[in-house]
Amino acid sequence: MKIGLIDVDGHRFPNLCLMKLSAYHKARGDLVEWYDGRKRYDLVYMSRVFTDTYSKDYEGNIKADQVIKGGTGYGLDNKLPDAIEHAHPDYGLYPQFAGTAYGFLSRGCPRGCGFCIVGEKEGKRTRAVADLSEFWSGEKEIKLLDANILACPDWERLLGQLADSRARVDFTQGLDVRLITPEKAALLNKVKTKMLHFAWDNPEDDLTPYFKRFSELTTVKDKRKRRVYVLTNYGSTHEQDLYRIYTLRDMGYDPYVMVYEKPAAPEETRKMQRWVNNKRLFYSVKDFKDYDPAAYRKRKAVLS
Repeated sequence: MKIGLIDVDGHRFPNLCLMKLSAYHKARGDLVEWYDGRKRYDLVYMSRVFTDTYSKDYEGNIKADQVIKGGTGYGLDNKLPDAIEHAHPDYGLYPQFAGTAYGFLSRGCPRGCGFCIVGEKEGKRTRAVADLSEFWSGEKEIKLLDANILACPDWERLLGQLADSRARVDFTQGLDVRLITPEKAALLNKVKTKMLHFAWDNPEDDLTPYFKRFSELTTVKDKRKRRVYVLTNYGSTHEQDLYRIYTLRDMGYDPYVMVYEKPAAPEETRKMQRWVNNKRLFYSVKDFKDYDPAAYRKRKAVLS
């Protein structure tokens, strides 16, 4: 069969689903390539992670006998068959990301946050779904996509696999700081960490004691490796946003502003995101009220 692949969201981040589909079909002897509108295919897979708010759907005419669409951007019911879900990803599809492994050791999250689809898509109970060897074969870096690995009953075995790999691990989706214990922190200390991501999404939750406790337990002291997602434009005031940002910075963490439904967000929130997420700006301009975008752009133009 002649198989065409379309990464609807673009190629800025590897599409794990397409890499598994590619590996599965290549193992069957099928010809697999990125979709070329000048050619005709037996089957075309279209994978889309994001909705219209963040990425536009593919609008071209597809020349194929069959087209299969999948990914959360198209709905939550489409899932890969087990034989494909557990295929080792074809990393050759994205040579620009060579040397990095991508995958899930666990699925699901018990939190059930209103802005997050994980609970509905994967379930509100975290469970182990794979061993590291399923998607890692010696790469120097691992980008872990788990929603809440610390809530998994098998956290010790899974974190142990990451530690034993000696690869640099980026916990991309965030570790649940409320679930940190001395035992979990001790095992995380054995993982060669590229980035620890956390989240402080709800301003009504006072997570300060949890972040302070983690600071006492962790060997990762570099704030650049202790990033915290701060959700804005989702039921929080501007003052609550700034409180979380300043508090995290004062505790030695690196806040990173996420804007919910950015097109509908106030300009003040988008301006705050630009200030916080530009780290050179954020650590040189200590107070948001002193941030002047026009002056910054003028200075940047002069320097360039």
